[in-house]
Amino acid sequence: MKESEDGNQGDEGGAGLLLDDVRRMRVMVAGVRGAHLVERVLPAPLPRVWQVMGDLEGGFGEFQPDMRSVRVLRREGDRVEALALSRYGLRAHFHGVLRPGWCWLQSRFLVIGMAAVDEGGRTRVALTGGVRAPGRAALVPFGARRELEEAMTRLAARVT
Repeated sequence: MKESEDGNQGDEGGAGLLLDDVRRMRVMVAGVRGAHLVERVLPAPLPRVWQVMGDLEGGFGEFQPDMRSVRVLRREGDRVEALALSRYGLRAHFHGVLRPGWCWLQSRFLVIGMAAVDEGGRTRVALTGGVRAPGRAALVPFGARRELEEAMTRLAARVT
């Protein structure tokens, strides 16, 4: 990991290109057919924003429109396993990575991706997610953008 001039951390590629977590999320979304990315700069510092986003059992469910509850079953380093219950009564058993500024969770049928980086006292946030298309690197795009926009609006209201 290298730190850029603005304090964002990322991996340095062979060409010297620095990818912070939001840029990394853009790359992930570009590789998943049907995926949408909602990105916004929030007028709140990164620690405050990530306090809500990274709290899977608390703040996360308050801004994600579809989540009723999330229970972390196991955490080893940045690896996490969680059980989610949607507002519609559906369950999802997620496995993924959760660390400051980055979250990528996958279940058999769902994907959730979140990234956040500091922008001089403000925070750039990127959200993606949706229903997985079985057997393919693809998401079913119906309604995903609207739900991601709603999540971003709820997150902004929660942290500002």
